[in-house]
Amino acid sequence: MDPSSEVILDCPFFRIYSDRRIDRLIGTTTVPPSFDASTGVTSKEVVIDGDTDLSIRLYLPDTASRSDVGSKKLPVLVYYHVGGFVTQSAASPVYQRFLNSLAARAGLLLVSVNYRLAPEHPLPAGYEDSLRALKWAVSGSGDPWLSQHGDLGVLFLAGDSDGGNIVYNVAMMAAAEGEAGSAAGARIEGAVLLHAGFGGREPIDGETTEWAAFSEKLWSFACPEATDGADDPRMNPLVAAAPSLRNLPCKRVLVCAAERDSLRPRDRAYYEALAASGWSGAVEWFESLGQEHVFFLFKPGCDEAVVLMDRLVAFFAGK
Repeated sequence: MDPSSEVILDCPFFRIYSDRRIDRLIGTTTVPPSFDASTGVTSKEVVIDGDTDLSIRLYLPDTASRSDVGSKKLPVLVYYHVGGFVTQSAASPVYQRFLNSLAARAGLLLVSVNYRLAPEHPLPAGYEDSLRALKWAVSGSGDPWLSQHGDLGVLFLAGDSDGGNIVYNVAMMAAAEGEAGSAAGARIEGAVLLHAGFGGREPIDGETTEWAAFSEKLWSFACPEATDGADDPRMNPLVAAAPSLRNLPCKRVLVCAAERDSLRPRDRAYYEALAASGWSGAVEWFESLGQEHVFFLFKPGCDEAVVLMDRLVAFFAGK
């Protein structure tokens, strides 16, 4: 057997080889932006940088143009998708469905970021794209929807799986650039980490050795520059070298987990560390019982997905 063809990671979502090739088994199907009659949400694609193919998908609910809501502008949510840093996109059918529903239910102007993926573009490219997209959004000048309908004084970040990891890292990157409490001049009201992709070299309580090893291999593949493996502060925010959680530049955080998700122990540890850090904001834990990783994307009609959506809507409404 050719050593370069050795499979080093194999799961239902992707297959990774020792020569840094990848077979993406899901996440490559896309749908165009459109008007969604069931939710009243219109979406469109905007290219931020043609050289790097950085783009976003905007979602605007029909409440933005209804006369009965007057001229009230909508809170802005910047969203980062799932995929282990290696698959999926902002144009995925599961996100078109989920974000149409979220934008309509919560009354949000939503910015879904199509950041570059590894291995073609190893991290930190995805982090850099994500921060750049945030700055583009809060500038308010990149698209008429933002300038006319977006309330940039009420800004949220959210993401699932590695997207939740990106939420944490983008917020800390903004703080490190001297924009603590703001991102390019806009206050970050809150952040939602949905089944966030954190890890570490050594298993923690409740985490299996097998999962920790898988997580470290995936991180090393996505971010080959990381010299500390899964104890890189971007992957493990609890290591001594990580920036202090008390510097998180937002007012509120909602950490969501699923009972049967392998990432639950890491998400709980992050929640507990943030709560104990001396950070001045308010952090909340929300757990979906009996469910697995990002179940809400694939089973949107199940009872737990409905309850989770209700909690998200309430969080964005300040409740």
